[in-house]
Amino acid sequence: MAQTAGNRYSDPMRQFDRITRKVNVMGGKACIRGMRVTAAMIVNQMGAGRSIEDVLRDYPYLEREDVLQALLYAAWLAEGQELALADEA
Repeated sequence: MAQTAGNRYSDPMRQFDRITRKVNVMGGKACIRGMRVTAAMIVNQMGAGRSIEDVLRDYPYLEREDVLQALLYAAWLAEGQELALADEA
């Protein structure tokens, strides 16, 4: 089901279902699906002018939705919203 701007912001836990945090992976930073790729790594690449396609070529195990959620997560943080991500064991 496609998300619209209205429902994307209304359910933050569903919105960030690809953003995870494990204490033993990348120092507990927000990562993409438990992998050793942080949301910040993705956002930094996008901020440096790389396209989503460039990022997906650099990280072939990522999916387009992973990149979009990393960007949305960064936007959420920039708005000053607090969101507790589920810890994974």
